[in-house]
Amino acid sequence: MSAPTGGAGAADPGQRLGAALREGAAVLAAAGIDSARVDVELLAAHLTGGTLAQVRADAVLGRSAPDGLAGLVARRAARVPLQHLTGSAPFRRLDLAVGPGVFVPRPETEQVAQVAVDAARAALAERGRAVVVDLCTGSGAIALAVADEVPGVEVHAVELDADAWAWAQRNVAALGSAVRLQRGDARTALRDLDGSVDVVVANPPYIPPDAVPVDPEVREHDPAVALYGLGPDGLTVPRGVVAAAARLLRHGGTLVMEHAEVQAAAVRAMVGSTGCFTDVRTAADLAGRDRMVVARRVDGPCGPGVADSRP
Repeated sequence: MSAPTGGAGAADPGQRLGAALREGAAVLAAAGIDSARVDVELLAAHLTGGTLAQVRADAVLGRSAPDGLAGLVARRAARVPLQHLTGSAPFRRLDLAVGPGVFVPRPETEQVAQVAVDAARAALAERGRAVVVDLCTGSGAIALAVADEVPGVEVHAVELDADAWAWAQRNVAALGSAVRLQRGDARTALRDLDGSVDVVVANPPYIPPDAVPVDPEVREHDPAVALYGLGPDGLTVPRGVVAAAARLLRHGGTLVMEHAEVQAAAVRAMVGSTGCFTDVRTAADLAGRDRMVVARRVDGPCGPGVADSRP
């Protein structure tokens, strides 16, 4: 992605990189950004096409600041997400293209992907094949990570929103991935796979309507369709995902779905009440917070109306 540059925002001609980094970090810290120094270094690396290590070495060597750095710092101080300014977001082993219109993948979701990766590997070892479905895929982060880390797995990804789907399509193409991307409703998509899927993974919208995010980067820049899960508890969309998982999963297949820490008990109860899952448990993210539900599809029929179309 081409780097934003610009005019009044450009660094002063001849300004040294070290001074520009110090000034930029001070501006970002004053704007309330905890990662101020790293953010300004990443912006400089984006403009130069180098690495953080190269930027830090250039600062020590007294090299000039890249044009446009002050302009990007000003936009970051206005709480435009760093990933929107650089055009990319790291996720596990991948760098994903992101920008306005798609949810920026977060480090906490990497552990959700890990559970899906582990379950896919186990299915592949046991059965010689594995099918994984990522519902509400957004940028494609989880689906692409699974495909990258589990060679031989068949991965399907579903996204309804047109803008997010376009970003996912771009990432699938850029990475040369075999992920099969479908635009559609997570509740009804992929009916041809009913009863044959080994892993259903999802990071659906789950924020309740009255729990507006505090961070401006999230509140003002992540699309609302990717944040708010509908209903008074924010769990209307996750309920649809659970019902779809019950329909798609084979007996013994794994469901893993992200949720808010405060929703852990409610989501366990929701999954358990379907009668379609056993071994329902809450798992923690890398920070030790209760951020996902993991469950196994029961053998035999389950709750009425939940998976009626399942063979």
